[in-house]
Amino acid sequence: MATELIGYLLAVLVGVSLGLIGSGGSILTVPILVYVMGVNPILATAYSLFVVGTTSLVGGVQNAIHKKVDFKTVLIFGVPSIVAVYLTRAYLMPLIPDVLFSIGNFQFTKPIALMVLFAIVMIFASISMIRPCPNCKDADDGEIKYNYPMILLEGALVGTLTGLVGAGGGFLIIPALVLLAKMPMKLAVGTSLFIIAAKSLLGFTGDLQGSETIDWTLLSIFTGLSVVGIFIGIFLSKKIEGNKLKSAFGWFVLVMGIYILIKELFL
Repeated sequence: MATELIGYLLAVLVGVSLGLIGSGGSILTVPILVYVMGVNPILATAYSLFVVGTTSLVGGVQNAIHKKVDFKTVLIFGVPSIVAVYLTRAYLMPLIPDVLFSIGNFQFTKPIALMVLFAIVMIFASISMIRPCPNCKDADDGEIKYNYPMILLEGALVGTLTGLVGAGGGFLIIPALVLLAKMPMKLAVGTSLFIIAAKSLLGFTGDLQGSETIDWTLLSIFTGLSVVGIFIGIFLSKKIEGNKLKSAFGWFVLVMGIYILIKELFL
């Protein structure tokens, strides 16, 4: 009961992260669900899609009200991403065998594989957060330019990754929008939230076709607290310098990623 309470309190942190930097929600959600709440890793990636998708949708609407969402980009990036995440959850995930390989008494199972992949994604994400981004300016001037082939390709790749590990992919979407569409940072964050919401929620519908039993009570409470967190995050984003916060969060994600790798492979 105590660990469950801790897990619900940490759910607020998921929303705070999404509100502050437009990413990091799933990077926190999956480990919290697996290690604190005791949810199976495969089911945790599905829960993560619902939690992050719903929370991002609320944050996206808030940003849209303040005209910090570019809906043309949501469409260009979002369509291939949504198709990829749905196909991955509905068709690719069931094809992955329960045991990938064995070495002596050690079995490299599907849940271990997903957590290891997730840890690798976390480590790469942390590097992109820690490194300064000289092109990520907060200025609102400058014309948005679309590199259509690259945006479509990255949308499909991020969608596949989302489907496999339940990661919303904000840490990949935001740099792509800033570098490929020359989009101002704050506009990229708001736009990213809408893209994350669409593909995460569509990906979750792919899981509803499976045989897994969804714990709607846990999912509803966790999601509700995460939504509270995103309002806190949006409020704090007006008070805290984004680059400093992003760097500090990156170091935290790096430590978590290394911990998950060690725990899954060596403990």
